[in-house]
Amino acid sequence: MGLRGPRHQETMEKRMSDQAIPAQIGPYQVELEEGKRYFWCRCGRSQNQPFCDGSHKGTGIEPHAFVADSSGTANLCGCKQTDDAPFCDGTHNIV
Repeated sequence: MGLRGPRHQETMEKRMSDQAIPAQIGPYQVELEEGKRYFWCRCGRSQNQPFCDGSHKGTGIEPHAFVADSSGTANLCGCKQTDDAPFCDGTHNIV
């Protein structure tokens, strides 16, 4: 088969499955509780954004675990491109 055969399709699906996809362009404003452990979705596939629901299985991407250091509103990244995971750093403005 040529480049467009079943192996090409399988390779492209594999490459795409191990890349994060933006869940939304912009942050999620969420209330966090001091001392509570959270799992931020890094893959973008969770139906419970911005938190993990296990949809990453098979992608090679794992959630980012963190403990809130204070209670209050936080802006968690929605584009999945932040350099300050799990917090929004404004990267969505340039992706």
